[in-house]
Amino acid sequence: MSFLLPKSQDRPNQRPPRRVEPASIIAVGSGKGGVGKTFMSITLASAMAQAGKRTLLVDGDLGLANVDVQLGIAPETDLAAVIAGWVELEDAVTPVDGGSAQGGFDVLPGRSGSGALAELSSEEVARLAAGLSALALQYDQVILDLGAGIESNCMRLARAADKVLMVITDEPTSMTDAYAFIKVLKGYAPNVEQTIAINQCETRAAGQSTYSAVAQACQTFLGFRPHLAGTVMRDDAVREAIRSQRTLISTNASSQPIQDVIAIAHTLLGRGGQDLHA
Repeated sequence: MSFLLPKSQDRPNQRPPRRVEPASIIAVGSGKGGVGKTFMSITLASAMAQAGKRTLLVDGDLGLANVDVQLGIAPETDLAAVIAGWVELEDAVTPVDGGSAQGGFDVLPGRSGSGALAELSSEEVARLAAGLSALALQYDQVILDLGAGIESNCMRLARAADKVLMVITDEPTSMTDAYAFIKVLKGYAPNVEQTIAINQCETRAAGQSTYSAVAQACQTFLGFRPHLAGTVMRDDAVREAIRSQRTLISTNASSQPIQDVIAIAHTLLGRGGQDLHA
């Protein structure tokens, strides 16, 4: 499936120049749905773009893609068209807020409910991952929004990342499912750096307590302690932004959740961070 690889020449005025080294790929995962993973992915992409990074957001939820829905965009093409062989991978990229060349970011959208993506073979997913790695030569940062859970294709995409940011809430099922994800990924791709973000926190102390519980389980049973990238406070403005199909960072950049995700973006970019121990 050579169509997954970017073309050898960039289109004038539409693609940034290629880098010598590919962008860092940060996959955003969760053990279960409903924890704010896609909100985190979109806001990280926005924050990194505002920090001057050429950023690509990839909707890697191969069965239930919804990045385009949350952004309120109607892409002309998507990953399903790439898999079908109708377009090249880089031609499926859709600009948001002017795109990566004008201070926004680019999106590689999926297609919700597409069997063509949900039922990809392991070879096809491996080629997709290789294509994303090649496309990363055009960017400074790539955010890969994974599907929820630990199914095999999700793990195959996660293995292509440099880092995985696990999004967890204080719900017991979120914590236990996140631990399962961390455990499986550690065995499947031990060299991928794993970090944690606690989302929808009522208080900072509650977020730190949730992190400590998961981190202690990892230390006890897996022999390593994922770092804490940050905590994000609960705010009804997030739900309203999703309903209005607009990014919260564009409508209320001063809100606490946005400031929290911006701090996480800076941590992931190596500009600081925190690691709270139990």
